[in-house]
Parts: sequence; C-alpha cells; structure tokens
Amino acid sequence: MQKVSPAAPVAPWLGGKKVLHKTIIDRIDRIKHDTYVEPFVGMGGVFLRRTWKPACEVANDLNGEITNLFRILQRHYPQFLEVMRFQVASRREFERLRASDPLTLTDLERAARFLYLQRLAFGGQVRGVFGVSPGTAPRFSLAKLEPILDAAHERLDGVVFENLSWEDVVSRWDSAGTLFYLDPPYWGGESDYGKNMFERAEYERMADALSSIKGAFILSINDVPEIRECFAAFHLEPVKLKYSVSKGGATEAKELIISNREVKTSLI
Repeated sequence: MQKVSPAAPVAPWLGGKKVLHKTIIDRIDRIKHDTYVEPFVGMGGVFLRRTWKPACEVANDLNGEITNLFRILQRHYPQFLEVMRFQVASRREFERLRASDPLTLTDLERAARFLYLQRLAFGGQVRGVFGVSPGTAPRFSLAKLEPILDAAHERLDGVVFENLSWEDVVSRWDSAGTLFYLDPPYWGGESDYGKNMFERAEYERMADALSSIKGAFILSINDVPEIRECFAAFHLEPVKLKYSVSKGGATEAKELIISNREVKTSLI
C-alpha cells in the first residue's frame, strides 16, 4: 500500500456518498487487498477520497461519459484545461450543450461538456434544470475548479479504466487479493441513472455472483426488507444517516453496508 493524497469528486453526482464516504473508506482500509475495483465508480465519491493506494486500481462505469472524463483527466489534463478555460456559467450554453450529441464531439470536447453539465445541473442530474439560484455562487468557475481537477489528475495516476457491466468487471478482476466496492442504484431508484442502465432483477444476480468470488467485497445500499432478503447470506451492517434536503432541515435515512468479510469496528 502507498499513502496518497485524497481528492474531491470533480462534480456532484446522484448518490455521491458525501455523508457516508468516511464510514465506507474505514471499512475498506480494514480489509487487506492488492487490487481495488469499483464497478459503479460514478464521480468517484469513494474512489478519489481514499488515502491508501494498492498496487492495482480499477475504476469502471457503464456510463461512457464518466470513463471518458476520467481518462481525459488522467492523460490529457493540460489540453482539457485549455478547452474549459473560456467557458462561462450560462443558461443558454447549458441548454445548448445538453441538446448536443456527445458522439459528434472530440473526446476532449465531450469530457468538457459532461463536466460543465454535471456542475451546473441541479442536484448533479443532467436531465434536470439549470442549477443556479439567488444567493448561491454557480458551481462552474474555473478558478475554483482547477485545484479540484489538479488533485483528481494526480490521484488518477496509474488507474485502469473500464466501461463494462458490473458483472463483466467482477468476473474479469476477481482474485484472492481483490477488494470490490459496489455502489449500485438504490432499491426503488433503478432508473435514476438512465433507462435500462440497471434492472431490479440484477440485485439477485449480484448476490449470486458475489457469493462465489475469491476476493472480498463491500456494498452500500438503502436498507429495505427486499435488500436484506436478497443479501441475507452476507454480513449486514445498518447505518443511520442524515441528509440535508434544504437550508432549513434534513431527512433521516437508513442504509446498509454489506460484505463477505466481517469487519470489526470496535472492541465490543
């Protein structure tokens, strides 16, 4: 293991683990591994914030926009900054880029488009609205963004990127020294990341696949009876959280950290 500086996610992401990441990383650090794999990396809410780096790291997401952005940050960072340098927070530009077909763009332009939309969309959902409101600075400002991108560029050094289904990633990268961290869509929100990206039947398939791997896994998901039943063969650790929903309040949530390794977090 190599000690490294953590980095922040470069943009908001639905289910980005802003509240839960410290708990998950603590569990990750307690399991010995030489290969670390995230089949649902998203914006790297856990991946980038870890402070220990094993010999091999794999970041995967079925969303090709994510893997393209990370690959560009890793390999073409100076050129990426040049593409972003003269961009401004604009409703018209937001709508123009959202309506454009990413397949008609270069990889650099495509990565810049995706990051711009993710940072300015309300709640980090590109299908949503232009997320700028009175009394709040826009999340797109290159002066503020550049240090975040620089830290992510450094942290992504040597990372392997995949753009496969979670099943293919698990089967290809499984070994006795592998640790998988899985953050699938929550039960009831299977379509939150796009149509046909994840089906409810996949929870059962995931439990079956994880029951036969050589390595270790940690999985985080909402605590509902259906998930408890599906993953009943593994260690289930309930966690209570509070999520801010507005300036005036918060909502409580129950989540599960599931693993095929019993992780002791206290002497009791």
